[in-house]
Amino acid sequence: MSTLDQTEACYLSATHLVDLYQWKTLSPVEVTKDVLARINEVDGPVNAFCEVDEEAALAAARESEARWMKGEPKGLVDGVPSTIKDLLITNGSVTGRGCKATEGAAPETADAPAVARMRQQGAVFVGRTTTPELGWKGITDSPRTGITRNPWNTELTPGGSSGGAAVAAALGMGALHIGTDGGGSVRIPAGFTGVFALKPTAGRVPVYPPSAFGSLSHVGPITRTVDEAGLMMNVLSLPDHRDWRALPYDPWDFRTGLDLGVKHLRIAYSPALGFADVDPEIASIVAQSARVFEDLGATVEERDPGFDDPIDCFNKHWYWGCHKMISAYPEAARAEMDPGLIEVAEIGAGTSLEEFDRAMDERVQLGQLMCEFHAEYDLLVTPALAVPPFAAGRDVPEPGPGTRWTDWTPFTYPFNLTGQPACVVPCGFNAQGLPVGLQIVGPMYGDALVLRAATAFEQVRPFKMPKGVGAA
Repeated sequence: MSTLDQTEACYLSATHLVDLYQWKTLSPVEVTKDVLARINEVDGPVNAFCEVDEEAALAAARESEARWMKGEPKGLVDGVPSTIKDLLITNGSVTGRGCKATEGAAPETADAPAVARMRQQGAVFVGRTTTPELGWKGITDSPRTGITRNPWNTELTPGGSSGGAAVAAALGMGALHIGTDGGGSVRIPAGFTGVFALKPTAGRVPVYPPSAFGSLSHVGPITRTVDEAGLMMNVLSLPDHRDWRALPYDPWDFRTGLDLGVKHLRIAYSPALGFADVDPEIASIVAQSARVFEDLGATVEERDPGFDDPIDCFNKHWYWGCHKMISAYPEAARAEMDPGLIEVAEIGAGTSLEEFDRAMDERVQLGQLMCEFHAEYDLLVTPALAVPPFAAGRDVPEPGPGTRWTDWTPFTYPFNLTGQPACVVPCGFNAQGLPVGLQIVGPMYGDALVLRAATAFEQVRPFKMPKGVGAA
């Protein structure tokens, strides 16, 4: 295969790469080498990767090149450089989970469903991306891997817990990135780094082993374009018998109808969900962005869904999950764990059965309320986050709301409780040149509609990636 300008290859979309491989104008080996060179060039200051396996990546790329030369690609993402969040088990690798207690652990002997499906479809895995310890919070730093930093300003956090994946996407260190989202963990870093992320409907993407956070936890794509996320969803949503709660497989092509627009849709715009305290500049940018859908032919009304802040309900579920996670490790190992994780796990351990049962009932009521809401509105649009990126290494902004990560993420965790599909699209920049995100929430099973609305927005507001670390 001939070579294109490799300085640009690392930023080509996955869909474009597949076309070029088919036309034999670009090789998976060339692209993988370019992505690996990009990682070597820019990852140092941002710390997006906890493991890079150049040898395995190049071997997979050579196998992909041979298949494309024969005209026999293995699948939808054959030869596309991809990453795996370091919470997902991967055959032959140690799942570090940002935790010192995993050091010296035996390599895994199986792939998580998302990893298995991507591998079966020919993805070239270049490495594993960073996460906070056990994925417990909405920023990305850990005792094992240190601090991950925002590509727009390395003094700031990229958010989390899929922070490494979002940073890798923004800087061209791979095209497709597998993330997880238990309370906003793909959407938070997408909002802080200016990339696209989708939390699918609960059960749409099979999960194994089961998360300690139960049905709060989702697996979803982080990409630089909406179309790439649709391509990735075609792979991630393939069935896996190990997840007993997964939805029945639907062979729908998630790229079908992306260009249908939003004309005649009824969209509710909620600037604060009725209870959030939002940074004024973010509020202004998101309000202007919400009106883009009106310009595109949708009916947009300012309307709150009508629920109170479900933070206590969420925390009952989340803190209990943290307790379950750390209980799997010996007492001595916990002394080196993130103190914030230990603190909330202890709160979780003190949750009574009656309290947890009440939180379950509140969750059901919230889900029912949102079903009623979407009987009237096709989509709900909100800010992605209440605050701009803040200092790296901190759990909360200073000064800022509250003492824990959920205090500044009021727009994300409600929709983990309900299980609805929700995405974040970059919608502008504040006065400091930092990304601002817009969240689009759909009804249950409305993943395709969410992607369609995101595409409509992207077509008139193309996403902008950083040219380099700290470079607009």
